[in-house]
Amino acid sequence: MKLRSSPASPFGRKVKIAAVVCGIHLDIEPADTTNPADTLRGQNPLGKIPVLLREDGPALFDSRVIVEYVDAQAGGGVVLPVGGEARFTALTQQALADGLMDAALLQVYETRFRPEEQRSASWVDNQAGKVARALKVLESAPPAPLEVTGAAHIGEIALACALGYLDLRFHGVWREDHLALVDWLDSFAARVPAFEATRPS
Repeated sequence: MKLRSSPASPFGRKVKIAAVVCGIHLDIEPADTTNPADTLRGQNPLGKIPVLLREDGPALFDSRVIVEYVDAQAGGGVVLPVGGEARFTALTQQALADGLMDAALLQVYETRFRPEEQRSASWVDNQAGKVARALKVLESAPPAPLEVTGAAHIGEIALACALGYLDLRFHGVWREDHLALVDWLDSFAARVPAFEATRPS
């Protein structure tokens, strides 16, 4: 199977870590979301990454669907709790971390793709507020381990990737006021070597 992504994508990193934890090998193929000539738009009409290309079926997207697939390929219950409240807890934590990543990405895109005279400070502030509120909630209660057979569940993996993206694009400023999350991320990195192995350069 082939994963189309980019090194800096936190959503692609989430899939990479989940696949490693599940014992599923993925070949990584770079994708350029801004290039109309890239075959990505034929694989995902939204032109977004990550996309999983399979020999025995159509392409899968987005990251949440791909994680469900690799977990199922590994027999289930590896990064996604099989059922009950634990499953919904992990999925909700993933949704919060994914939303944090979305808001951070949109701030980056505003400065990367809009001319300065067209940028909206209030819109950027709105996205920054989402990040701040998510971090406040997560600081008060970082994800706890749940019953999965792998080293971490998807809520933890998604949060680690979100924090890693804030380190990459926002110079780790989040760390100053979120010491519990700093400790949590250090513990996660020690428990899940794939986190460091997938760190973008």
